Amino acid sequence: MGKKIRVLIVDDSAVVRQTLTDTLQSDPQITVMGAARDPYVAADLIAREVPDVIILDVEMPRMDGITFLHKVMSQHPIPVVMCSTLTEKGAETTLKALEYGAVDIIQKPKLGTKQFLEESKIRICDAVKAAARVMVRRVAPAVQHRVEKKLTADVMLPPPSTKAMVQTTERVVAVGASTGGTEALRVFLEALPGDCSGIVIVQHMPEGFTKAFSERLNGLCRIRVKEAQDGDTVLRGQALIAPGNRHMLLKRSGARYFVEVKDGPLVCRHRPSVDVLFRSTARYAGKNAIGIIMTGMGDDGARGMLEMKQAGAYTIAQDEATCVVFGMPKEAISLGGVDKVLPLEKIASQLAGH
Repeated sequence: MGKKIRVLIVDDSAVVRQTLTDTLQSDPQITVMGAARDPYVAADLIAREVPDVIILDVEMPRMDGITFLHKVMSQHPIPVVMCSTLTEKGAETTLKALEYGAVDIIQKPKLGTKQFLEESKIRICDAVKAAARVMVRRVAPAVQHRVEKKLTADVMLPPPSTKAMVQTTERVVAVGASTGGTEALRVFLEALPGDCSGIVIVQHMPEGFTKAFSERLNGLCRIRVKEAQDGDTVLRGQALIAPGNRHMLLKRSGARYFVEVKDGPLVCRHRPSVDVLFRSTARYAGKNAIGIIMTGMGDDGARGMLEMKQAGAYTIAQDEATCVVFGMPKEAISLGGVDKVLPLEKIASQLAGH
């Protein structure tokens, strides 16, 4: 065990501060160095001890989270994870925070079933660990963690079959991303022509935020971008983004590709899971697919990308220099599932030749 990740919680709700403290302190790799009711108290704490990660509320009475984020990033950059409620306004504001330098989003903890609370703990702790890695890459070895048992895509669908399906020449592009992926996806999708192959995307993001994220991208790109709904057809010039807290699988009926959006357990500690999307793409698209794995911590997508390559797909990983966290691409490369490693800005143009 290395040095613990020191976290500062900034939230005006005493209940949220205590819940987050209990959740984080339950992980042996994390310690809460302080909890502040507003940014002014937080600034005093930071002056005495600089945390490794800040968990920051979006809406607070004396100073809002976005204003404080601006101050932190301009004066003393520290990895920040935004903690937001599931409101339309909150989702929009939190996405702006990602543009301003926040590393990730977590949903405010709330009461629920034992399974819900356990899954929330996994998401919150993993977000903090990923955020710490963004900074730690410059000053210390990366934090390693293997705590809870990770389920594989086997819980959602069997491995790809070697049995031939009805032939089709229609291309489909499957993309997976996590920490830093919101900006990476913007760069990638903005560079695509309006008649590009259909795209299916898993971006690790809480429930309620993927709709606002999709709408934001739709306003920036030449292609149409939307949050996927069960049964949506995969169309040229369109990207479907898996909704938060739901798995998305690619399916095929004849020559038509469509998506299945469904519940299920966390796979590789995530829902939606990149491994689930990639395995289904290997199974139903095979050599007609292109797989892209982008910035993110952990190994979600690595096995699925190898399965895609083994099924004849062309596979691309984002390079270390342009990744916020070179975890998921690195794992996919290590498994031998990657045909080409490219900087982010060159991935879109690579699709034209395949």
